Amino acid sequence: MNSKQSVMTLDEFTIQELRNFPGATGQLSGLLRGIGLAAKRVNVAVNKAGIADILGEAGRTNVQGESVKKLDEFANGQFIDALRTSIYCCGMASEENEDFIPFLDEHSMQSKYVVLIDPLDGSGNIDVNISIGTIFSVYRRITPEGTPCKLEDFLQPGSAQIAAGYIIYGSSTMLVYATRRSVQGFTLDPAIGEFCLSHPNLKCPEAGDIFSVNMGYYHLYEAPVRQVIDSFMAKTAQEKVYRHRAVGCMVAEIHRTLIQGGVFLYPAFGQYHHGRLRLCYECNPMSFLVEKAGGMSLSAPGQRLLDVQPAKLHQRIPIFIGSRTMMEGVHHLFSEAQ
Repeated sequence: MNSKQSVMTLDEFTIQELRNFPGATGQLSGLLRGIGLAAKRVNVAVNKAGIADILGEAGRTNVQGESVKKLDEFANGQFIDALRTSIYCCGMASEENEDFIPFLDEHSMQSKYVVLIDPLDGSGNIDVNISIGTIFSVYRRITPEGTPCKLEDFLQPGSAQIAAGYIIYGSSTMLVYATRRSVQGFTLDPAIGEFCLSHPNLKCPEAGDIFSVNMGYYHLYEAPVRQVIDSFMAKTAQEKVYRHRAVGCMVAEIHRTLIQGGVFLYPAFGQYHHGRLRLCYECNPMSFLVEKAGGMSLSAPGQRLLDVQPAKLHQRIPIFIGSRTMMEGVHHLFSEAQ
C-alpha cells in the first residue's frame, strides 16, 4: 500500500460529515458508529463460527416461525447492546423479536431516531459458509422527544427513512449505507480493525446482465412474473443474454446488483401469497439504498415499494429491485400483463 495514500475510516468520515453540516446534532453519526462497532463484533464471531460452537440451531423459532440459528441470537444481542448503550436512538425493532424494544433511560428517550434491523440475513447459509449479512434502517421518531417511543415510530413508509444500509460478511466485510444525499461503502481492514472508505459515492449501474430469482418456485409464480423471467431467459440473436444467479441471501444479492448491475426478484408464491421478505427489516432499507444509488424498486406493478404504508412490524411483501433500465423493462411487462 502506498504510505502516502489517505484512508478515511468510518469514524473520520462521519465526523467530516458533521463539519460539512454545522447544524447537525451528531446523533445519526453516532448511530452509524454504534452499528459499525456491533458489526465488527459479529464479524469476529462469523469468522470463527466453525470453532466457537455457534453454528447450527438454537433450539427455538422466531416470530415468523422460522428456526433460529445460534449466530442469529448472538448477532441480535450484539446490535441490541450496541444501540442501547449508544444513547443515540430511543428504541429498536428486530426481525428476531416479536415487539419493538424501547430504550427507557433518560438520554435515549431524548434522542430522535429509531432503528429497525435484520441482525443476520441469509442465516440459512451459515452452516455452509456462504455470505450472510445485516440490514438496518433509521427513521426519525414521530412521538415527542423525551418520551418513550411507540409502535407508530416504527410503522412509517420507507420514503421516510433517514438512513439505511447493510453489512456483508463475505470474502471481505463491508458496511454500505445510504443517507438522503449519497451512498458510501466501507471495507473492514482487519489489520487495524476499522471500516475504511473504499467505495465513495456508490452508483448502481443503469443496466446489467444478471437476474436473480429462485427458479425452484417458477411454477408457483403468477403469470406476469413468469413472463418477466421468460424475458430474461430469452436467448435469440436479437436479444441480450442474461445470466441467472441466486445466492439465498438478500444482502449478497443486493450488493452484487449495486456493484455490477442487474435485478433481484422475490415475488409472492404459494403459501407466501403476500410475499416472503419483510417490508420493514429488509425491503424498505434495501429499496431506499438502491434508489439513492440510482436504481428502482417495486412491490407490485406500478407500486413504488417505498410508498407502502406498513401495517405491522413483521409484514411481508414482494419485491422487484435493481438497475433502473432493467426495472423499467420489468415495469413495462407488468403493465402489459394487466
